[in-house]
Amino acid sequence: MKYTNSIEIALPRERVAQLLADPEHLPKWLRGPVLHEPVSGMHGQLGTKSRVVFQMGQRKMEATETITRREPADLHGIPDDSVVRFDREIVGAGMWNAQRDRLTRTGPETTLWESESEFRFDGLLMRLLGLLMPGSFHKQSQQHMQDFKAFAEQGKDVREGTN
Repeated sequence: MKYTNSIEIALPRERVAQLLADPEHLPKWLRGPVLHEPVSGMHGQLGTKSRVVFQMGQRKMEATETITRREPADLHGIPDDSVVRFDREIVGAGMWNAQRDRLTRTGPETTLWESESEFRFDGLLMRLLGLLMPGSFHKQSQQHMQDFKAFAEQGKDVREGTN
């Protein structure tokens, strides 16, 4: 299953990239993270492997995230015409997910965030979930992006129920 979401954020691309890359901000806009800790490398850097744990309702999901692309490596002084790219793979029980995020400058104070998601499932239950509920994955990804936009532009924190 593969799909793409996008959203425009009223902040300069460099600032959006910094907010997305900072692990301290993750719980403010991403619903359900319990733990996100590097097991090798430094958070957000190319090649870093992290243990991630999410709480989704009554269910906890544990996975390994690997940063597979980060361009440019330094987020300061990014040329106006370049695209910032963050790619990662997330592997958990019965699931493989690739996230390919692109940040494009659309104006001096605006950024287009495009996120391509690709999922592969193992096991009968996970495959059925992917086949029967593809729209819910797409919808959840768009919700994460809307939550990030509200956090980045207005300081809203999803843990406070302000969204």
